[in-house]
Amino acid sequence: MRSTRATLAMALVAPLLLVLVGCSPAVVLDAADDAADPACAPAMVRLPDTVGGLPSRETDAQSTAAWGTPAAVLLRCGVPSPAPTATLPCITVEGIDWLRDDSDDPNFVFTTYGRTPAVEVIIDSDGDPDVTDDGVSGFDVLSELAAAINEVPAGRACVSPEVAGG
Repeated sequence: MRSTRATLAMALVAPLLLVLVGCSPAVVLDAADDAADPACAPAMVRLPDTVGGLPSRETDAQSTAAWGTPAAVLLRCGVPSPAPTATLPCITVEGIDWLRDDSDDPNFVFTTYGRTPAVEVIIDSDGDPDVTDDGVSGFDVLSELAAAINEVPAGRACVSPEVAGG
């Protein structure tokens, strides 16, 4: 009877141990100040399972996401909406305006422009904003995130300096 219980216990525990051993630890991120904004929820539930061929990872903070091992793409919803700027270039990918900040090169920070709350995507590109260490294009990443990010309504759009200046 005792050996039957031990065998049964091992049969139940062994698969669980195999699952736990194969798990990657959660990516540690800081939640944005407005991570609890209800406008983040529709975007977060529509994020893709893979970005640029990198699998999604579990994160430990609300309204955050990560892809790759090690994490090469990080996302936070609920960051402050940026004001108009003449210093950061604005790019449009799949109808979404992004401000590109390369001041933390090789990490390139893309922040949605004209959306509240804003979404921030950090791409570890090792010096090239177009390609990560894993060979993932930064613009492809933004394109693959577009369907989810479009869930956060846009209220403004980038304009060229010529239009802004009159």
